[in-house]
Amino acid sequence: MKKFILLIAFLGLGLSAYAQEFSLGPKFGLSSTKVDFEKNNFIPGDAETGYHVGLFGRLAFGGFYMQPELLYTKTSGTFQINSPQPGGSSGTNSFSENFNRLDIPLMLGVKLFKFFRIQAGPIASIDINSDLKDATDTVQNADFNSATLGYQAGLGLDIGNLIIDAKYESSLSSLTGNIGGFETDQRINQFILSVGFKLF
Repeated sequence: MKKFILLIAFLGLGLSAYAQEFSLGPKFGLSSTKVDFEKNNFIPGDAETGYHVGLFGRLAFGGFYMQPELLYTKTSGTFQINSPQPGGSSGTNSFSENFNRLDIPLMLGVKLFKFFRIQAGPIASIDINSDLKDATDTVQNADFNSATLGYQAGLGLDIGNLIIDAKYESSLSSLTGNIGGFETDQRINQFILSVGFKLF
């Protein structure tokens, strides 16, 4: 994870001298988030709405560009666990999660018709303060990973100094390997809509 962050910094510094365009500004938006599992006993809930706010930069080279971002992101998710009960029956326990993280996407893209963009790239996420609660709002134990890696891909529009990004995000590494004593491979999938403004 540290190598990824250093890579972004070195790329930005190294390429800035050759960029035909450099932009910087604030960015914020909403996301539709759903937790996903690759283990049995887990039942994902409905998608939840989250938000993000931060900064973006852009280095353009003709029709190509690199857009690193630094965003505080707050998302949530719900799910249920089917657990065995005495007598051979099974019971369902409901849980909710709140994710607070620092996201560092690095979008690489191509600009078409001077206003339309196609982009994709990796995203590093650093956990700030995530928690897991049961149906009574009691905090439960969950071993959240301090950092995860994923990818984003989507489309963008440039209208004057205004930028609009619509992206899909998925995780390449799990958020946690253990929930309530159950082994899991839990990941986040998101649809993201962002608006930014170029200050220069």
